[in-house]
Amino acid sequence: MRQIIYALGLTLLCSQAQAHGPTPQKAKESVTIQAPVAKVWEVVKNFDDIGNWHPDLKAAEGDGKNQSGGTRKLTFQNGESIVEELDYYNEAEHEYSYRLKTENVKAFPTSSHTVDLKVGHGDSADSSVVTLKSRFYRGDTGNTPPDNLNDAAAVEAMTRFFKDGLNGLKGKLEK
Repeated sequence: MRQIIYALGLTLLCSQAQAHGPTPQKAKESVTIQAPVAKVWEVVKNFDDIGNWHPDLKAAEGDGKNQSGGTRKLTFQNGESIVEELDYYNEAEHEYSYRLKTENVKAFPTSSHTVDLKVGHGDSADSSVVTLKSRFYRGDTGNTPPDNLNDAAAVEAMTRFFKDGLNGLKGKLEK
C-alpha cells in the first residue's frame, strides 16, 4: 500500500511539473539622443504617432486620446495589426504606459504585453535618454508552444521592436 501511495504521489508531482503555464518575460532598452527632453517628448508624446518614427510599422492610427483608455492600431510591415490601449499618461513626467488590447500573433508573438515609455534627462541639457521596458507573455500560452510563439521568440521580437523603434527615433531627432 505504501508503494502505491508513493507511486501515486510521484505521478501527481510529475504531472504538475509538466502542466505549468508560461512565465512572464521582460525586455528593456534605452537610447541616448542628442536632443533636449522637450524636443524628444514632442515627438513621442502623442500615443498615435509611433508610426512617424518606428520603422517596423507600416501605419499607426488612433483615437487621439493621450489619456487612460486611449487606443491605437498598429499595422506592421507584413500587413498584420494589433490594438494597444493607454493605461497611464503623465505629460509633466514625460512618460506613459500601455498594454496590448487585441492580440494577433501573426503581427507580434505575444499574447499580452505592457510597455512603459519614459523620456529622461541625459548627461547634458542637450541630451535625453528614452527607455522602453515591457513585461509580456509568449504568443502561445500552452505547455508546448511552436518555436515562433515560445518565450525566446517573444523576447527576441520585443527586444528587436524596442531597438528598431529607439534607433528610428534617434535617427529622426538627430538628423
